[in-house]
Amino acid sequence: MRRSVLRVLWLLPVPALAFRLYPVTKVVGRSMQPTLNPDTSMLRQDFGLFDRLSVQASADFQRGDIVLVTSPVNARRTLIKRVIAKEGDLVTTLPPYPEPRVRVPPGHVWIEGDDPAHSDDSRSYGPIPAGLVQAKLRWLVWPLDRFGPVKTPTQDELGRLLRDGPSYRAAVAAIHREGKRQSRVISA
Repeated sequence: MRRSVLRVLWLLPVPALAFRLYPVTKVVGRSMQPTLNPDTSMLRQDFGLFDRLSVQASADFQRGDIVLVTSPVNARRTLIKRVIAKEGDLVTTLPPYPEPRVRVPPGHVWIEGDDPAHSDDSRSYGPIPAGLVQAKLRWLVWPLDRFGPVKTPTQDELGRLLRDGPSYRAAVAAIHREGKRQSRVISA
């Protein structure tokens, strides 16, 4: 009996550690629409599984990744944004950023929300320290009809969709948005 109690007590930290390294986070707000929270209903919000381990152990995030970030202007606030550019990249900026282009300094990233009209991001405060990136989105876990990894559809996937259906139109729009984002960045 005592041995089984000790075994259970020894395993108790495992779930806590898993939730610390891979937190499930509610996506709040419209800044990442239509990629996240595509439905404007407040009753149907996305929940994502974020990977803190790979980001904190080896800064494993790339251009295009959706990340969990500590706000550079309010450390108590957490943001969910997309990495647009990394250190050394030249970014063609969007308003309200005062300069038409900016080179991302060493140790920094440029982040933006997918809906510029509703996003507080690098367009307002410039490149942010890469150390503020806490985790990257791995999977959507809720709602169940959107369960799985978040990725931009490919041309092959587009070819398998019904051309006049809403999924086809959403995929074409996602490919177009990704192309526009990539065209604004000259990689280092």
